Amino acid sequence: MLLIALSSRMVLRAQQLSLNGTWQATLDSNDKKYAVSLPGTLDDAGVGNPVKLTPELNMATLAHLMRKVQYTGKAYYTKTFTVPLSWAPKKIELVLARVIWKSSVWIDKKQITTTQESLVTPHSFDLTDYIIPGKKQMITICIDNSNIYPGINVYASRYPKGSEEMAHSYTNHTQIKWNGILGYINLVARPTISIQDVQVFPDLQNKQLQIATSIDNKENKKVRLTSYVVDATGKRLTNSSYLSSTTVDSLKYTIPLQKQISTWSEFTPKLYTLVTIVQSQYGIDTLKSKFGIRDLKTKDGDLYLNGDRIFIRGNLECIIFPKKGYPPIQKSEWLKLFSTAKSYGLNTFRFHSWCPPEVAFEAADEIGFYMQVELPHWNLDVGKDSAAFNFLHREADAILRVYGNHPSFCFFSMGNELEGDFDKLNNLVAELKQKDKRHLYSTTTFTFQKGITGAPQPQDDYYVTQWTNKGWVRGQGVFNDEPPSFSKDYTAYLEGVNVPVISHEIGQYSVYPDLTEIKKYNGNLRPLNFVAVKNDLRKKGLLPLSSSFLKASGKFASDLYKEEIERALKTKGFDGFHLLELQDFPGQGTALVGLLNAFWQSKGLVTAKEFHQYCSELTPLIRFPKAVYTNNETFIAEAELANFYKPINAEVVWKIRDEMNTVLETGSFGKKEYAIGNCLAVGELKFDLRQITSARKLTIELSIKGTHYQNEWNIWVYPSSLKEESGEVIVTSSLREALNASDDGRKVLLCPSPDTLKGITGKFVPVFWSPVHFPDQPGTMGLLIKQNHKALKNFPTDFYSNWQWWDLTIKSKTLNADSLPDKAIIVRVIDNFVRNQSLTNLFEVKIGKGKLVFCSIDIISDLDKRPQAKQLRYSLLMYMNGKDFAPDATITEEQIRNYFK
Repeated sequence: MLLIALSSRMVLRAQQLSLNGTWQATLDSNDKKYAVSLPGTLDDAGVGNPVKLTPELNMATLAHLMRKVQYTGKAYYTKTFTVPLSWAPKKIELVLARVIWKSSVWIDKKQITTTQESLVTPHSFDLTDYIIPGKKQMITICIDNSNIYPGINVYASRYPKGSEEMAHSYTNHTQIKWNGILGYINLVARPTISIQDVQVFPDLQNKQLQIATSIDNKENKKVRLTSYVVDATGKRLTNSSYLSSTTVDSLKYTIPLQKQISTWSEFTPKLYTLVTIVQSQYGIDTLKSKFGIRDLKTKDGDLYLNGDRIFIRGNLECIIFPKKGYPPIQKSEWLKLFSTAKSYGLNTFRFHSWCPPEVAFEAADEIGFYMQVELPHWNLDVGKDSAAFNFLHREADAILRVYGNHPSFCFFSMGNELEGDFDKLNNLVAELKQKDKRHLYSTTTFTFQKGITGAPQPQDDYYVTQWTNKGWVRGQGVFNDEPPSFSKDYTAYLEGVNVPVISHEIGQYSVYPDLTEIKKYNGNLRPLNFVAVKNDLRKKGLLPLSSSFLKASGKFASDLYKEEIERALKTKGFDGFHLLELQDFPGQGTALVGLLNAFWQSKGLVTAKEFHQYCSELTPLIRFPKAVYTNNETFIAEAELANFYKPINAEVVWKIRDEMNTVLETGSFGKKEYAIGNCLAVGELKFDLRQITSARKLTIELSIKGTHYQNEWNIWVYPSSLKEESGEVIVTSSLREALNASDDGRKVLLCPSPDTLKGITGKFVPVFWSPVHFPDQPGTMGLLIKQNHKALKNFPTDFYSNWQWWDLTIKSKTLNADSLPDKAIIVRVIDNFVRNQSLTNLFEVKIGKGKLVFCSIDIISDLDKRPQAKQLRYSLLMYMNGKDFAPDATITEEQIRNYFK
């Protein structure tokens, strides 16, 4: 009879009264009363000081998206309520889901003695002594979004006042420093003796659950605890456990696991519910705790989940929600976000210097997505501010208590790029490990601190870094300095590191702004940074090219991201990467590094299917030494798989096709068994290039037969012996000779040494992160090429930079083309969006009586070792000797001379 009675009362843990709705707000700064909707923010209501800023290309405008209004300080939110008479004998609690930063409460103008200040977990207040059930009462909640603990943050003095803070938990760069309450605002009634907390610790090795239950039982009364596990359908999977005591306030016990229990992972996101019931003389309290059964470990320096290797395909999440300026509070929005991320092959989010709300954990649990949570912490003098460090310690404990049961909560870092007292960080991590071994811990997500960077700390379970003491483990450090090679990885740089290594913030390749995005900002934030760029382009006559700048820089960035990811997947003993990032970062100087926009929408640069080819749980890969070949060589590649899915028996096949999609050759490696892991040898692929008689771009495709798993790469093949005839063209590096020949009405190919020219030093990779945040860089964004121009007829190219342009751009000088019309320019160099100059390294003009092609790319030296330079030169000469060479734009001698030092 007792069981029947208990079962009928398990539906709700407690009675709740929502206070969501219209509240009256007043600010410390004035006596006005405003009607605001909570959950929500003052920004949502348009309450605050108007932000007046003219969109110009300056630090104030380009720092980040701009709020319409802003307010920092105390705001008081008031409304009336009445709780039911039936709540009279119960304990009553007020719970606020998410607040920045400090909250205080008054009931009928009597202040509650406690205050709350968490940035990461709900604020709760015991109102039992202040509530009179059945009576209309008034509640006032004060939210203070001031900088309560400055010591959690790093400050960038380059930005205007109010924009210096960088940690995403308290900043205006991504999440704004809003004032309000997000999520639920609930009054909750529970029995006097009630469940405070239940933690579920799966123990796969011993096939049991270890349960820790805390009970609010200050009166030391007798209680009876019952618990059991149900699946998603409500089917009971374990027998009931009964525990009794006369003075219990905490209980630890085990529940055996049955055979039909499934483990949780990205492929099998199976969830269960532990039902806990506490009965006392005051009534029955029930708590349902969702959990997943997983075993996350490290072994031999690698990550293992439920006994299988896993590989982190991660992306940063920096509270980039540009419509509202704060994270979603609906689970449906997080489900949509994680689904989109999974469609691009990702399996992890790293929450950079913040912890998301519980609905994010719930969504990740359901969809199968791993999460790295971080303290709200990005500081370069850790431990100096003891009050701030104590606050962070409390935040760490709260994160484990509130979110610890979620199986998606896999990794926990103490903050981003921390510097300071690492003894304190190690001690903190050691203490957290003792409390909760369900997660893997790190003292910091990378650090620049000398003497610390390059090797993991004693308490690090895993290590997120840009480099080790042996070298770089991300391409950003090498892609501009080393010729393209697709056989390289980071294996040699892992030597001596005995914990799993994850590459830190790979990518950061800046993409030109998508100015069509401006109209999407119809919420709390204004894209004045985008508007300033648009106005500048319009003034300079370059606005019609903006969409081409976007596509060319974006396609280039996507190729760089591909090689970044593939190098990680090819590295033996590597455990993953964190992208920075798949979506745009609209702060820190407008860091538009995404292949998607800040809304997680396509820019038309790469589809989810295309990205998934090289960022997937099962990825075909090849290793080959270079991008450019001549037709007296044999293309040789070693094929392999990175398989972090499941053991498979599969046939890997390949084919090679040209630009017209004509298949030149195919092959198969036969059917084989492939275990879980990477660097799984498939076989050698060979293709004799002698059959290629003209300059061609070829595509090599590798796929797993009968599946959607495939990948592809491009190479460029040029004839080994070109019969170059200058014909009517004067080829010279001398300005004097070029001008004399032009005066005589000759055709001139002017190819000065880049060292003799004024301009921007040639660079292959685009702007790193942001030209505003990091201004001291050459700062261009790749090429925009007229690929169908007849001057390039014998030099196959895409309309954007690709790997065959590496040598050509490195050995070049970028020239100012503001005085040249677009019709004169054959190859544009895309300038960064702060300068917006018209730039070029190849153009054609009339000068004097002659016609001239000006090439500021070195196509003179070492041509026997530089087939791409030789081929470009050949293509230009073939064009100039033909009837199509008829430049329409005119340039003066003075203009030509101005290009030279």
